[in-house]
Amino acid sequence: MPPRFARGAENGSITRSCRLFYLSQSVCAIALLAVASPLSARAQEALPEIEIGADAPRSTSAALPSSRTTAPDQARNSDEAASVRTFTGAEVNATPFTRPGEALEVVPGLIVSQHSGEGKANQYFLRGFNLDHGADLALHLDGMPLNMRTHGHAQGYADANFLIPELLSSVVARKGPYFADDGDFASAGSLHLQYVDRLDKGSWSVTGGSFGYGRALSAQSFEVNGASLLTAVETSVYDGPWTRPDEVRKINGVMRWSRGSQDNGVSITGMAYANRWYSTDQIPQRAVLGGALPLWGGVDRTDGGDTTRFSLSTRWSETDGDRASRIEAYVVRTTLDLYNNFTYFLGHPDIGDQFRQFDRRSLLGVNAVHKVAYEIARFPVETRVGFQGRYDDMRLGLQETARRRPYDAIRNDHVNEGGFALWTDSTLFLTPWLRSTAGVRVDYVHADVKSLQTLFDAPRVSDSAGDIVAILSGPFNSGSKGAAVVSPKAGLVLGPFHKTELFLNFGEGFHSTDARGTVQNFDTTALSDTDGFAQVARIPLLVKSRGAEIGARTRIIDGLASSISLWWLDFDSENQFVGDTGTTSFGRPSRRYGLEIANHYTPVPWLHFEGDVALTHARFRGVDQLQTLAWLDLVAPGAIGYGAFLGNAPGNYLTNAPNIIASLGLEVGESSGWFAALKYRYLGVRPLTEDGYFKSPATGVLNLRIGYRFENGWRIQADAFNVANSRSDQITYAYGSLLPADALHGLCAGGVAPGAVCSVGVMDRHFKPAEPPAVRVTVGGIF
Repeated sequence: MPPRFARGAENGSITRSCRLFYLSQSVCAIALLAVASPLSARAQEALPEIEIGADAPRSTSAALPSSRTTAPDQARNSDEAASVRTFTGAEVNATPFTRPGEALEVVPGLIVSQHSGEGKANQYFLRGFNLDHGADLALHLDGMPLNMRTHGHAQGYADANFLIPELLSSVVARKGPYFADDGDFASAGSLHLQYVDRLDKGSWSVTGGSFGYGRALSAQSFEVNGASLLTAVETSVYDGPWTRPDEVRKINGVMRWSRGSQDNGVSITGMAYANRWYSTDQIPQRAVLGGALPLWGGVDRTDGGDTTRFSLSTRWSETDGDRASRIEAYVVRTTLDLYNNFTYFLGHPDIGDQFRQFDRRSLLGVNAVHKVAYEIARFPVETRVGFQGRYDDMRLGLQETARRRPYDAIRNDHVNEGGFALWTDSTLFLTPWLRSTAGVRVDYVHADVKSLQTLFDAPRVSDSAGDIVAILSGPFNSGSKGAAVVSPKAGLVLGPFHKTELFLNFGEGFHSTDARGTVQNFDTTALSDTDGFAQVARIPLLVKSRGAEIGARTRIIDGLASSISLWWLDFDSENQFVGDTGTTSFGRPSRRYGLEIANHYTPVPWLHFEGDVALTHARFRGVDQLQTLAWLDLVAPGAIGYGAFLGNAPGNYLTNAPNIIASLGLEVGESSGWFAALKYRYLGVRPLTEDGYFKSPATGVLNLRIGYRFENGWRIQADAFNVANSRSDQITYAYGSLLPADALHGLCAGGVAPGAVCSVGVMDRHFKPAEPPAVRVTVGGIF
């Protein structure tokens, strides 16, 4: 609900309002000119006292989710765009999902998938983005950022596998760069997740199911000297349908001490998480069709990884009349080791192309916001001022390995990266049916990169004379880089008219890039034509984005809430540092635009429908000169006959950008008795190469749930996944790879095929199949 204010006879004067928030005389003068218009002649009735908090309302206590409840009213800056929604923990947990990250698919237009093992960060699809493990979708839990800058695997890597969905009290989903308190990685959108402070009743559950799945969860709150102590422990195992079982072994815990409420209180939270697994990564289609690999098989049985995450965070908040403040601080320690082999025997025909990526990181940060309500010339105004700071100290790198044994280091770096942001926004309520928001955000990021590569672990290659030489590029790929960016924001809301509101939003945003790419001078794995270092182009540290959205939300039909959004988003460039190869990738400017429609209908309290569809058009802008030159080499005489040019022609398609995402949900049941749920999600056809030659199949998956809740708090439920036995893909890519069975493998090893062809390999579709039908049964109760 929009804030409403009481007006005294003198409290509405600009002079006293300025003193209230310590505004300068120049700012006050501008405000006076802005309101000295015909609108100011329209008298407004006295409004009730404002009730504000520092952020979206969040439940401080809850039972573990059992049935759908109405989402809480959203705070002022959570309903300034048609595409924004807030979900309760019960809504998140109302439909079945196979992994913790999939719980986030409660957000319309979002698909969460996986191409590797169950401990690696998910792939996210939203608004024409294949958000590679999290880039451009900012995830936050209790104020802590989950996206990692300059990460060993991928920029913006956001691991949500440690989430315990049953502890969620709310999820605030935003889309677009329109919000002043959202910064890095938030151009496509942001998700703000909040755990409960306390549970009304303790709860436990045990789950077992197909393919060796098992999970146990226990959560309970205790009263300690007038405060609350929340504890939760989760452990799970999973093998999957793969010929090489995943052997997932996960343990996870949360402990939170809290006093008061989210608006007036304090909390201290500790989290601990560890996971290890093997992974069956994407496999080449030609190997499956030719019978060399089973559908559930993999190429390298030693692929997998392990990860840990430990965090300590605190929150303080205070609300006093027309002012509210909130401060969050956190310290996080994470580790990650990944072993993958996506090209098989392309680079190393004898021992294979497996590589290790590692990341050891300590992260600390703070978020602070102060909000105040006041009046200017009798117009209610709400202003927020905030500060965000973050510092990452990390050791990360890329090593080539054989069966998990490293034999060189392509990258081995120590990186310090820090930044801060100052932001502010103000909402002016001109009339009961018209309000405007304007804000600005200033970010500064600085990074220092120091290579730890030595001559002993530098990669070896052959020069033009056939001699083996070491590429010791590390000392020349070190340095410092700093950058700042200013991001204005604006929004306008009209309504409600007949239970309908209209929204208009514009904003600029940004994402940071991998700091290693901003100081890199030379290629890490190849020599130049003269047997010297091969120069590479540096990438900018911060990349600008611009977006706009027009939309509407309505409740004109009782029980039905509908929204429609037409949006547009531009990026100045898609340049990036590729963690899998340790080098930079050229990317042109891009443009995405689309249409989203979301509906949720509750005709009676025990029946709920969801129906969402998102349509997107995503393209590069400009000409890909580097790809054109590479393609010309592949169509040259002597090379064209190998077919490596297929899928490598220059084009404007943004790879893996979904053109349509849709979902359908149905929930039946109340707090006790029988209940059931259905969730269907659809991911449309996607171009896999920029020329569009390779395309992914569409993927549709149907999941079901049925269960019974007893009056004493016990429950039993069965979740069935992929009940229609979809034989499509979880995720699909197209690129060149090489297998020993390929004819090209011997031709390249014998020096017969051209070098340009051997560097590409056999172009093919590489996919991870959707998992076959599975069932999981859960029994739970209360303490």
